[in-house]
Amino acid sequence: MSNFVNIKNQIIKFNKRLTIDGDKSLSIRWALLSSQSTKKSKASNLLLSEDVLSTLNCLKKLGIKVRISKNFCEITGLGLNGFKYKDNLILNAGNSGTLGRLILGLLVHSKKSLQLKGDKSLSKRDFLRVIRPLKKFGAKIDSNYGKLPIQIQGTSLTKPIRYFENKGSAQCKSAVMFAALNTLGETVIKAKKSRDHSELLFKHMKLPIKIIKKNKYDVIKVTGKCNIPSLNYKIPSDISSAAFFIILTALIKNSSLKIKNVNINPSRMGVFYILKLMGIKISKFNIKNYKGEKIADLVIKSTNKIKPINCPIKFNSSAIDEFLLIFLVAAKAKGVSYFKNLSELNQKESPRLIWGSKILNKIGIKNIVNENSIKIFGNPDLKINKKIIIKDFLKDHRVFMTSVIAALSFGGEWKIFDKDSINTSFPSFLKKVNYLGAKIE
Repeated sequence: MSNFVNIKNQIIKFNKRLTIDGDKSLSIRWALLSSQSTKKSKASNLLLSEDVLSTLNCLKKLGIKVRISKNFCEITGLGLNGFKYKDNLILNAGNSGTLGRLILGLLVHSKKSLQLKGDKSLSKRDFLRVIRPLKKFGAKIDSNYGKLPIQIQGTSLTKPIRYFENKGSAQCKSAVMFAALNTLGETVIKAKKSRDHSELLFKHMKLPIKIIKKNKYDVIKVTGKCNIPSLNYKIPSDISSAAFFIILTALIKNSSLKIKNVNINPSRMGVFYILKLMGIKISKFNIKNYKGEKIADLVIKSTNKIKPINCPIKFNSSAIDEFLLIFLVAAKAKGVSYFKNLSELNQKESPRLIWGSKILNKIGIKNIVNENSIKIFGNPDLKINKKIIIKDFLKDHRVFMTSVIAALSFGGEWKIFDKDSINTSFPSFLKKVNYLGAKIE
């Protein structure tokens, strides 16, 4: 079977309801935290993507019992510092930065040496940002100049640390929080604001955590060596996956879409507020709290008048995975949009800020990009009548899916490679766009 898609037709108007797969960040965190309990934990609507399956496979190698059925996943943990494995074990995080960084936090107390590796894309990403604080706990860590593969040997004498996370990285913050769980005493993290799924799960599970919220950062205090309870969880739908269909609806004339039970965690809702500022009609209904997270139904309607934006940097961390899509909206705005302080985009699966500029160039939208900002000169009359090829993007799932949305929204004849990249985060993506009227094999 060919590993590319051909798209020759724009999608026509639609009025539909849609259900989105489970949240990837929550799926991975559920699995890792469940492994630290001595009881059984069960999850439904777990995202069965490659990233989550890599998580489950790593846990199995560490001696954790995992059972997957059609409707749920069950994990029987071994408690803090309970992993059982042979010396010099090799764990493969695949493409998942979330897994790669967070699981290191659970290994600072590991009894035997092991190696963590990943795929070609993950092996290019920076792990120094987690290696440095985890070494302070007492773990011995050797790496390939701060990149994978990493060799880690834990210590039985972990000590609490004070750590300043200044990148706005939820993965680094969470890795330190996970390490603190297995460390006697209080670890203090001063963290630039970022996604707070780990904090909310800690609170829901009644783990010893204190959070002091400041304007630009949070102070997080975690006291370790507690009992980890089981966690039964129905994973909410992923806002980052929903964003592809929010943007598609916004760009297709006379269309509307309702997406049910979406995780609307405020630390993930930057895309919602940015799109509202750009004139996109998007509303929340049936808002409720579920085990620390907020969920809601989203209703989106297309608009003919998209406003340019000087994007407030306060939304950067909460929209970091959605900027490629937001750039497509800016491409149709009447005027110039400006996005700044986005160097973190180039620390993702591919250098996404660079790829955002490449896609805009291919569709004929003038833009000026540097290492941390991009200026986009929108064209409300944008329509593509040429052939476009997208390839060599380190199999970044978001580059692939953003390109599909661009093809369906703007027209042209597209050939987009590495179709299987969607398996890392959103295996049902093409099935969903076909449900809305696309004809992609």
